[in-house]
Amino acid sequence: MKRSTGDKIFHTLVYALLVLLAFVCFYPFWNSIVISFNLGSDTELGGITFWPRSFTLQNYSIVFQDGRLLDAFYISVMRTLIGTSVAILCTAIFSFGMSRKNLIGRKSYMLFCVFTMYFSGGLIPTYMLIRNMHLLDSFWVLVIPGIINVWNMIVFISFFKDLPDGLEESARIDGCSNFGVLFKIVLPLSGPIIATLSLFTAVSLWNDWFYAGLYITKTELLPVQALLQQILNSNIMTTELLNLNSAAQDRITAMQSITTKSLSMATMIVAVLPIMFTYPFVQKYFVKGVLVGSLKG
Repeated sequence: MKRSTGDKIFHTLVYALLVLLAFVCFYPFWNSIVISFNLGSDTELGGITFWPRSFTLQNYSIVFQDGRLLDAFYISVMRTLIGTSVAILCTAIFSFGMSRKNLIGRKSYMLFCVFTMYFSGGLIPTYMLIRNMHLLDSFWVLVIPGIINVWNMIVFISFFKDLPDGLEESARIDGCSNFGVLFKIVLPLSGPIIATLSLFTAVSLWNDWFYAGLYITKTELLPVQALLQQILNSNIMTTELLNLNSAAQDRITAMQSITTKSLSMATMIVAVLPIMFTYPFVQKYFVKGVLVGSLKG
């Protein structure tokens, strides 16, 4: 169909606006990459926009040589894997029970859960609770407090309620228990919602630094985001990095070109890459049909 001049102008303006919006969203990230590959001393002079002016790999070299950063990456990876798996499993089990119409007191339980979304226990009582549970300076303080997420629970409940009743009835006839129905029928059909909530949970755990900053004082237990926060707030990072195992004047001269900003940008890029590489593998679940073929046969 031939488009009129007005339609062509309209589509041109729309595409131009979308390109501008994409540029505004992407440029800060690209500029961070450029700074991470540029000499820190040169970056301080300003004018770094689209390409490195003094290309270097020193920033990334320091990132991967610093034992604290490697330990922090390990803690972040383990926290994300374990925390996401445990949180999704526990939330799914809890949500399945809450979605049953014959659950006694279901409305009261739901009220208690929703209440916690709007009113927390407060920072001091929460800290005292964590301390009394002997979780301070422990890896599990990064996992246990986030096992049940009420918002994810509500999403799970809505999804479970939309499943056809015939699936559960057929499973009951075959002798399935509640856990049998959940693990053999419901969860296998919940791939899209599990993948979606797993992505949201993993991103939240990977990016979180507040819990570690509040409950952990041992450097070897800090996740990468908490360590990055310390780097951003530090004005003596270059001096501290001189304590790395290295001798010789060449090392000291090389360190003089590294600044807190250049190092923090390199650390940030390395911290973001795992999530960026993971997202394409779960993106298909956002558009995949939920019940396609589940009732056939």
